[in-house]
Amino acid sequence: MLSLKQLTYHPTASPEPILKEVTLQLPPQTLGLIIGPSGSGKSTLLEILCGLAERTRGDICWGNEILMANHLQQLAGLVFQFPERHFCGSSLLEELRFGHPELSANQVRATLQEVGLDHLALHDSPNALSGGQQRRLALAVQLIRQPNILMLDEPTAGLDWSMRSQLVKLLAKLKQHWTLLVVTHDAKELVSIADHCWQIQHGTLSNVELSNS
Repeated sequence: MLSLKQLTYHPTASPEPILKEVTLQLPPQTLGLIIGPSGSGKSTLLEILCGLAERTRGDICWGNEILMANHLQQLAGLVFQFPERHFCGSSLLEELRFGHPELSANQVRATLQEVGLDHLALHDSPNALSGGQQRRLALAVQLIRQPNILMLDEPTAGLDWSMRSQLVKLLAKLKQHWTLLVVTHDAKELVSIADHCWQIQHGTLSNVELSNS
């Protein structure tokens, strides 16, 4: 279980805290959805949860263990908005092995199968894939690390309705085995697969009741 207790982020250059005593709980194998406009603090929250920024105060816990930034980098996998811009490998195999050269071709294949890309050749270039396939590859890049929690920043941004629908179906499948935390400003397709939902405004988080829960 991921637990945040009064998480606050107030960098010295900012007159006001960017995150204000954020508290939530996300059980394993569920999908949590945080909805908020640009500038509300949702991307900053993901960066803190992935150890890319240091909270000012408050606790981040996995189970009963309080986690610091170095632990969070091992715990979480983050898929950035427009992740295809961050691809480094010249092939799918190289992209998935980046930083993990010990991974076998079978492990790579199994991860590609999990995101529905197992029909592709390992020597295919990430840049030759469609937009929807690139988003699936970005998920695979994080899943192959076996994170405790997978976090996604605006996962449907820039996709047409068909690719958005396919991605939402994939996330619904993945939450059967993984814990997912998604932040977005446009939640119309994602609300239907969410188990927990929050609204964030000016760094303040509030619970949203789901009709499908």
